[in-house]
Amino acid sequence: MKEQLKLENQLCFRLYTASRLITQAYHPYLTKIGLTYPQYLVMMVLWEQDGQPVNDIARRLYLETNTVTPLLKRMEAEDFITRKKGKDDGRKVIVSLTPKGKALEEQASCIPFEMSGAVACRSITEETAPELYRTMDDLIETLSRSLLP
Repeated sequence: MKEQLKLENQLCFRLYTASRLITQAYHPYLTKIGLTYPQYLVMMVLWEQDGQPVNDIARRLYLETNTVTPLLKRMEAEDFITRKKGKDDGRKVIVSLTPKGKALEEQASCIPFEMSGAVACRSITEETAPELYRTMDDLIETLSRSLLP
């Protein structure tokens, strides 16, 4: 077998596996507050800045709007968010937190701390995490420039 085709030599496999396992680790914490992982990502974007256009949320999450829209519809049905046409531009849909969505921020505030314990290992520590974030940000930026419109 060619060396370059071995699973152990694939960065993509490591990233895929780590992502899947981290999402599984989040599951019990998010279930307690009634969110899925993708919904949690949307909520974090809105907790940082409420009242954003769908396009901005999608861009921030490196997703297409046609992927985000069904997610937002479900979140609206669960009364976490509202979606309203923009006042200045009727083509834009502005997403805002409801009181229920705002209240979730307090409930979710312990999740990053809990997760830091879940991912702590020999090579990812409080000191090394910033370098890992920079490396991952660089990879994401490079891939998004070449793959996303």
